[in-house]
Amino acid sequence: MKKELGFGIVGAGMIAPIHADAIKRVPGARLVAFCSRSAEKARNLAKEYDVRFYDDYTEMLKDDEIDCISICTPSGTHLDIGRLAAGAGKHIIVEKPVDITVEKADELVEECRRNNVRMGSIFQMRYNKSSIKAKEIIGSGKLGRIIMADAYMKFYRPPEYYKNSTWKGTCEIDGGAALINQAIHGIDLLLWLAGEVKSVYAVCRTQRHDIEAEDTVAAVLEFENGATGVIEAATSVYPDMQQEIHVHGINGTMILAGTEVTYIKMLELMDGTKYSEQQKSGDTLGEPHYLQYKEFVEAVSRGRDPILDGAEGIKALKLVRAVYGSSKSRRSIML
Repeated sequence: MKKELGFGIVGAGMIAPIHADAIKRVPGARLVAFCSRSAEKARNLAKEYDVRFYDDYTEMLKDDEIDCISICTPSGTHLDIGRLAAGAGKHIIVEKPVDITVEKADELVEECRRNNVRMGSIFQMRYNKSSIKAKEIIGSGKLGRIIMADAYMKFYRPPEYYKNSTWKGTCEIDGGAALINQAIHGIDLLLWLAGEVKSVYAVCRTQRHDIEAEDTVAAVLEFENGATGVIEAATSVYPDMQQEIHVHGINGTMILAGTEVTYIKMLELMDGTKYSEQQKSGDTLGEPHYLQYKEFVEAVSRGRDPILDGAEGIKALKLVRAVYGSSKSRRSIML
């Protein structure tokens, strides 16, 4: 194994610099190149980070200094890009969602397995200090048996957010809208904290935006552990609100809040324990991506799968697709 793992980033949109900054901070990682269909965007980012650029992805995959591909392209392109990377012997780390359907996501996981390369799925909010603390509190049993768990992701996006994009809010490339693009981070946290979902009944609507997919979602959940809960997700509500995950145990309640940087808004137990971080958790924007990349590099260097591998990344996507299926069929969906 090389002393350093070389990374190539595919995609030159808003998220690419966050990945680049994370890679440059990780010991044992080196940013080698950017690639985009827009040669100008790739060139500009490459100049900013003093690395190479490509406008032909197949040429990028021939670069022997690149060991890992970071996929930061529109959601519905992830399988096609990842399949080529795996075939070229490159490890991959892919932005959420893994792809827009469970079938395509499963295929990407299988391609990585078949080519003996590692796969990571970006859900960086798990790496916030407060998210980890929340997980530890639940795991300690302090909350007791979970009886309810809810995710509230009521966001606002102006009309220009969709009008200025060729793919956001489309079924073909985005796979949906508010739920699969914005709310999937909160859904991943909900599942990670409260456990897997057994069934869902949902209603999806397009209430505000002139888009093909949904901008407003409400869903009722039944968890495998017997708890119930709801998901409320939107890009239609004004003003934009912070994401909140509510976990209610038999002994008390915990609220994990924050859309990008999380904090424990409230922990109150029946034994008198009270705690809140009041938005001072110590997390900073960009730190969770760095921590996830650090773990990914350690995993690849040691020849193991990362903690948040392909299979783990698909869990939130399965619930998203079940929500869509329930709304379309007007019936409860068993996962």
